[in-house]
Amino acid sequence: MCQEILCQHDGDDRPSPRPPKGPNRRAFLRTAGLAGAGVAGATALGVEVVSPAVAAELRDGRQAASARSGAGTWNPDPDRPRFTLAVMPDTQFLYWGSQGSVNPEPQEESFRYVIANSTSESNIIFMAHLGDMTEDAQASSFGYVGKAFDILDEQGVGYSVLAGNHDVSGDDIRGTTPYLQTMGPQRFKKSPTFAGSDASGYNTAHIFRAGGREWLLLAMDWRTSAAGFAWASKFIADNPTLPVILTTHEIIGSTYDDNVYPYQSGDPENDAAFSGYGQTVWDSLINENDQVFLTLNGHYWPPGRMTAQNAAGNDVHLHITNYQNRYFGGGAMLRLYHFDMTRNTIDVETLSPWALTRPPQQRNVLAAQEARLTTAVDRFAVPIDFERRLVAPATTIGLATTTALVKSARPASSVLVPGTLAYWRFDGGGANGTPVAAGTAIRDRSGHGNDLSTLVTVPGSPDTALTWSSDHAPSQPGHGSLYFDGGQSPLRGAYFTTGASAPLNTETFASGFTFEVYVKIPLDWNSSDNAWMAVLSRWGESAQAGKQGQNTDPDEPIATLSFSNGREPQWNIYPLNLTYPTTNWGQGLPEDTWWHVAVVNDGKHTIMYIEGCPTVDNPTLIKSTGITQLALPWALGGYEYGGSINQVFHGWVGDVRIANRPLPVSEFMLYR
Repeated sequence: MCQEILCQHDGDDRPSPRPPKGPNRRAFLRTAGLAGAGVAGATALGVEVVSPAVAAELRDGRQAASARSGAGTWNPDPDRPRFTLAVMPDTQFLYWGSQGSVNPEPQEESFRYVIANSTSESNIIFMAHLGDMTEDAQASSFGYVGKAFDILDEQGVGYSVLAGNHDVSGDDIRGTTPYLQTMGPQRFKKSPTFAGSDASGYNTAHIFRAGGREWLLLAMDWRTSAAGFAWASKFIADNPTLPVILTTHEIIGSTYDDNVYPYQSGDPENDAAFSGYGQTVWDSLINENDQVFLTLNGHYWPPGRMTAQNAAGNDVHLHITNYQNRYFGGGAMLRLYHFDMTRNTIDVETLSPWALTRPPQQRNVLAAQEARLTTAVDRFAVPIDFERRLVAPATTIGLATTTALVKSARPASSVLVPGTLAYWRFDGGGANGTPVAAGTAIRDRSGHGNDLSTLVTVPGSPDTALTWSSDHAPSQPGHGSLYFDGGQSPLRGAYFTTGASAPLNTETFASGFTFEVYVKIPLDWNSSDNAWMAVLSRWGESAQAGKQGQNTDPDEPIATLSFSNGREPQWNIYPLNLTYPTTNWGQGLPEDTWWHVAVVNDGKHTIMYIEGCPTVDNPTLIKSTGITQLALPWALGGYEYGGSINQVFHGWVGDVRIANRPLPVSEFMLYR
């Protein structure tokens, strides 16, 4: 382990400059007027130069944020694969009541920012305070602190707090204090994210849903007793499927100096070390609990980070963030951890809402310098393989994304949301790798009689053209699939169709629809043989349905979910209200990976989703109602052109569900 930091105060100085390195440039999409939208450049003093129009937007944002009602409504999306954890370090210098110095405005501004950006691209879903809430631990100071936090409570914001050395003394068996009386467990009795506390009340647990799964955040005391550590370890053990973020006031401190501006370290990815107490926290709690993947602490300055390997040999990312030595005691700066589950990255940025919500020309020189910090210790990216790192031992549940953790199989009844017309799954059909026998039918688990009752094999195809498989998507309800070994050169394979009298054949979906499929494309896929294979299609050509006009192909099916020569999913249908097709596109899907693809129509427009994320190419300017029908079957794995089979799917198909209404993402099979 790294050597102990020999710090006798809230800071330690060791210089070593290095050019800053920031996160991916696509990572941060900010709302105008909050994170410096429209920045054109900077003066030597750091004052941002913006256009008059942007300055006006900033001014409007400031005016709106000044009133508590202007913060908006707390309403994050817990199932979006991108979300943000907001972190607020030491705010002690804002609350020094015994000296008559109380300045809650910066913290209140940050709270309003958290609320306002819960519904933005940031999707702020939880906020963690890292302690030292006051300078003097006095009841009068905590009275002001509690009033500021009322802003979060009034909106039902999920947040955690913990005590620092300026809030309390001794360890967590100290008994009652103004901190505990104001910010103890009783404050969270109505919070949906509060999961419990130890007997002392100083150590608390919080469970929040984000990225389609649940996360555990432990907020530990400034000095935790053996009993407190035992409580935390048991809480982790009792929740073995939850990845854990540990927050406390002190674990690591930086090993470089902060005597130059801007502050830079020699090795920004390894510029910190354990303090004496931090080593105790590691030995007593972190090292043996592999679910802990990230720790956050304040206390020391300047900011820094390091990575250590736990007893299981896995990385634990340890970060210190503290700006109390900066202008206005740090101005209640926020460290924003932007989790991107699809990119396997946590993008980190540091900003001051208190400064940013003021027009640039109204910021003083020091506030301008602190508005947004961009050095390598303040703005950076943390690569993390979520799928591998967050898998807990034994049974695991969780991520409903491409980095999904394996969920237990769920019964069909749990997947039958209202409006389900057909639900096909393939577990229990046959041993892995064995052929699907002639005459086999796939029962519709919805009970509506839309069975896949006809198995069609292209003449000359081998017995292995269609086989049972135990392979399945991690988030898939049914733990099984069909493996289609089809292709076009030469034409070969096998596929299923619904029966001639299946109700699904005449369904028009006039009020909307949701089609969901799990697919995996094999490594031997190639465009010359497998392009435009369909996982699902509706028999009948567009000419038969009387369709004509732009982009109309008279021989193509009236509805199909196919894959292009670039493995791009394409949903092409002929709606009831149009004589020509509407088409939705997704991005090219990598091979050898399970994907959940969904198309949702609300009676007017259709959106395609990959892993619960909307794709970019959707015809939102064209009204599309329903799907044309010719009372002909639907096919799974087959594609007709000009009335004849033209292509057969190559790859795995997992659970398929069709509903006659638009489902919200939260009701996708990913999350059921």
